[in-house]
Amino acid sequence: MSLIFDRVSFRYGRNAPVFSEFSLRIDARATVLLGPNGAGKSTLMAIAASHLSPSSGSVTFEGSAAKGRHLAAYRERVAWIPQQITPMPGLTVREQVAYAGWLKGMPKDLAWKASEDALRRVDLTRLAGRKSHQVSGGQLRRMGIAGALTHRSKLILMDEPTAGLDPTQRLVFRELVEDLADSVQVIVSTHQTEDLADLYTQVAVLAHGKICFQGGPADFHALAPTAARGRDQAEAAYLMLVGREI
Repeated sequence: MSLIFDRVSFRYGRNAPVFSEFSLRIDARATVLLGPNGAGKSTLMAIAASHLSPSSGSVTFEGSAAKGRHLAAYRERVAWIPQQITPMPGLTVREQVAYAGWLKGMPKDLAWKASEDALRRVDLTRLAGRKSHQVSGGQLRRMGIAGALTHRSKLILMDEPTAGLDPTQRLVFRELVEDLADSVQVIVSTHQTEDLADLYTQVAVLAHGKICFQGGPADFHALAPTAARGRDQAEAAYLMLVGREI
């Protein structure tokens, strides 16, 4: 399964371009997209989700383009979990998860049925009847993932999903992503090198609107000075690529 950006250009209004003739192909089952704040990670994820449209170039997944007559098929396959997930007023956790499936074109009864299994997979069954605005930040992100699982997405895009989570919540999230990567393709964006867990099979580093590294975790860590160890090794490798923008 390939997500392909082909010569994509994008800017906000009359501002300087965020991307200019940007190309990237992602085939790995679990990819972490690293980059400093302001590098364009969130914009790239929104373009990949078809939430934003490039001024030129194309985005495709499994041969379906994120525009025109292929857009509906593209959106059936690709789910986006933005950094800020907004609870729907008045809806329970299960209702919001089922609603996500309905928004993707599922009949209401099928979306409701699928939401039960989706909540089980993210360990939120016990909160199914709770109002969605009453859950914690970590639970809210898991609810967003459950919505993606309801309509059986093949690719899940997660933008800064560990932002604001405590260490325990981060661990729960990493275990969840590891489980998901067995059945769906996952791309996670972050500016925190501590999120570079063993579960990721590919690392891509974005800086100044360009990919400055793409490869396996071992090749990424090999960029660090020999004196660096453990987590320091990931941070050192990152600094070698993006300088002091961390």
